[in-house]
Amino acid sequence: MKKQFNRMRQLASQTVGRAEKTEVLSDDLLQIERRLELVRLVSHNTHKRLVSCLQGQLGSDTEKRHKKLPLTTLSQAMQEGGSQLGDESLIGKMMDVCGEAESRLAAELMQHEFQIEKDILDPLNQLAEIEIPNILKQRKQLARLVLDYDSAKTRWYQATKSNNQAMAAKADSLKDEMDEAVNKVEICKDQLSADLYNFASKEGDYAHCYVSTPGWRSRRSARRWTST
Repeated sequence: MKKQFNRMRQLASQTVGRAEKTEVLSDDLLQIERRLELVRLVSHNTHKRLVSCLQGQLGSDTEKRHKKLPLTTLSQAMQEGGSQLGDESLIGKMMDVCGEAESRLAAELMQHEFQIEKDILDPLNQLAEIEIPNILKQRKQLARLVLDYDSAKTRWYQATKSNNQAMAAKADSLKDEMDEAVNKVEICKDQLSADLYNFASKEGDYAHCYVSTPGWRSRRSARRWTST
């Protein structure tokens, strides 16, 4: 409770009283940080819209997903209709043949959507819902630790300048508190910096998810066929 009170008082001093605020991240890290939330939002929206394009049930096993596909129900209806009409009927024979073809198409679609889930949806979900939120959570933790350090430094400085003996006597303990606070800041900053640089270095991998989306592949294939 006391630590939270000191944080709030220090934050108020920095906001209203223009007290000194320690900056611990370099400009390039701050630039990466500013992109995090936007990348998270874009990835989340892409994941959501791509899921809505799937015909199968996301995350279900092979058999269950196959049964839920519209192509599968169409295949079953056509084969049942062909069976009812019998082999003597030309329509019945064609419905049975076409129903089998629809069943094979359903199996191909199911496999295609499984691949989309593995190559695109899972990485986007990992990025938007786990990796970036963890980095942002760590950034908030660093901000709290910096406030603790600034608060301890302010109280230590006031104690060293005070004529009050009781306050002066607390200077050593406040110095220890400040040193402990700055050590925590450095540890958290180092971990956050590593995570931010790691995020930046993997941006090409994240971009590959968008290159792999079905719509882009379809447009690229269409251009290849029309150019031949």
